[in-house]
Amino acid sequence: MATTTTHPSFVEFRSLSFSYGDHTVLDNVSLHIPKGKVTAVIGPMGAGKTTTLRLMGGEQKAQSGEMLFDGQDVGRMEQQQLYAARRRMGMLFQFGALFADSTVFENVAFPLREHTDLPEALIRDIVLMKLNAVGLRGARDLFPSEVSGGMARRIALARAIALDPELVMYDEPFSGLDPISLKTAAKLIRQLNDSMGLTSVFVSHELKQTLAIADHVIVLANGKVAMEGTPDDVRNSSDALVYQYVNAKPDGPVRFHFPGRAVDEDFALAGVSGAAEVR
Repeated sequence: MATTTTHPSFVEFRSLSFSYGDHTVLDNVSLHIPKGKVTAVIGPMGAGKTTTLRLMGGEQKAQSGEMLFDGQDVGRMEQQQLYAARRRMGMLFQFGALFADSTVFENVAFPLREHTDLPEALIRDIVLMKLNAVGLRGARDLFPSEVSGGMARRIALARAIALDPELVMYDEPFSGLDPISLKTAAKLIRQLNDSMGLTSVFVSHELKQTLAIADHVIVLANGKVAMEGTPDDVRNSSDALVYQYVNAKPDGPVRFHFPGRAVDEDFALAGVSGAAEVR
């Protein structure tokens, strides 16, 4: 397994395990997010990619292990500490999650009004600067229903960086975008990371653009880290699971069926249940 250790970790999982009920999503996982870099979290459906982002933001807490943000365990933070940590984070939700009844301007202004005591004149300047950074200053008076899907995603990004966070997380930023919007969004993530000195983490299934802009890649599968390294490490990996995923092979170590009883056992139980109902 290749790893990248030339930059200090800003986020780190240490022997972390997380389950939804009896379903284990992450099993004794250790990984790191290098500071100042763009990290992509990839892997098959159900591998725990979005859950990884939720653990970083403190929305979920691990059953065991540690989730360190700038050296501090988010899972053990009191509410006030967690809110302080979250003010250092920005989140772009899948499909944007904009407030439908608020204008573009109001959407981007929301975190500034919620978390600061800045005067309205300064909030206006900050909002226009953030919208200008994503190329949508001229759309400030429109409503989300009046913009395209790609524009909505950029507006959500402007909102995510409104508080000048140190860490920005993106959940499927390329999902549902046409090729032009997709490439624009990818370029924007890269540019904002470099120009603002951010640490960026994004989950994606769009491998071409993902590997083009990432510095660091984490491949999750079957509850484990299958690989952690550079985009070239991933492209050239001989690991059977990584090779299957990167090359879109239908057969390989990645499980197709959700874990459960054996087929014959399940049908046998169904038969017993049906017979009981007939009687």
